[in-house]
Amino acid sequence: MSDHYFSSQPASKESPREIHVSILGEDYRVKTTSGIFSPHGIDKGTAVLLHKAPLPELDPGSTIVDLGCGWGPLTLALASQYPDSHVTGVDVNERTLALTTENAATAGLANVTVVDATEESAAAITDIDLLWSNPPIRIGKQALHELLTTWLGRLAPTGVAYLVVQRNLGSDSLAGWLTDHGFPTSKLGSQKGFRVLEVRRAH
Repeated sequence: MSDHYFSSQPASKESPREIHVSILGEDYRVKTTSGIFSPHGIDKGTAVLLHKAPLPELDPGSTIVDLGCGWGPLTLALASQYPDSHVTGVDVNERTLALTTENAATAGLANVTVVDATEESAAAITDIDLLWSNPPIRIGKQALHELLTTWLGRLAPTGVAYLVVQRNLGSDSLAGWLTDHGFPTSKLGSQKGFRVLEVRRAH
């Protein structure tokens, strides 16, 4: 079976590389490898999310989550923008978990934790004030819906999530589905074939 970026233990041989990226005006030296999502740099969807998603004012000590962190571009951005809050990068791929941990340490970001989505430590994360995600659409609709309802259900009453989804992979139908299932969703903006969705919890 071929590797997917959502495999927990990729079978492909690692091919580590170091790249330089600019994220929200900050320059980073990061490590990536094979068997993960977008190993060559920041993918188009993540770039659109970084460009379109607002940065709401948060109280110190707020809880922030990057769901599906990959090698960590959104985790790095959020941790840098919110130095007084705690950012958790969540994924299932053991390589990305290690890379995000290392990349945050290299960047000197001490307010980052990285957790495996399948572990108890992930289930303990609640009252999320801000969640960003370029969700793994290709895991299939049922698995995607389960993933999103689980994590969006952990938003704080005033919490907000920003998701980026390719339009031709069902961004508009996903927005409708989320709204119908208790997560009012609005379309925030579009760029390069991607839609940014703003999601809240119904009250």
